[in-house]
Amino acid sequence: MGRGKTCLVVDDSRVVRKVASKIAASLGYRVVEAENGEEGLARCKQHMPDLVLTDWQMPVMSGIEFVGELRAIPTHKAPTVVFCTQMSQASDIHEGIAAGADDYIVKPFDEAQLRAKLLKLESSG
Repeated sequence: MGRGKTCLVVDDSRVVRKVASKIAASLGYRVVEAENGEEGLARCKQHMPDLVLTDWQMPVMSGIEFVGELRAIPTHKAPTVVFCTQMSQASDIHEGIAAGADDYIVKPFDEAQLRAKLLKLESSG
């Protein structure tokens, strides 16, 4: 699965970061955390992750702004980006994908949902 790969979890909720980090780590990812988009971008500029799980509604910089700026960073391999958010309307999902996300999971999610989503992304990528 994610052996040798890095996952960045960007969420202003410490609880959500811990849950998502635990799941990603169980799949073999080395996990890095950030509590907002600005901090997430700084982490990406230091070392571009293979996978990014990001919230949408955060202080300092929204998930949409974060993904837009992330996609503008020149890199040899763009990370897979998944929104983990309460924004669940079809228009929200379209906006998130249009901003550059690869997939979407609606909060609250459980471990099985996120694990299944990450396994599906890994096998399709």
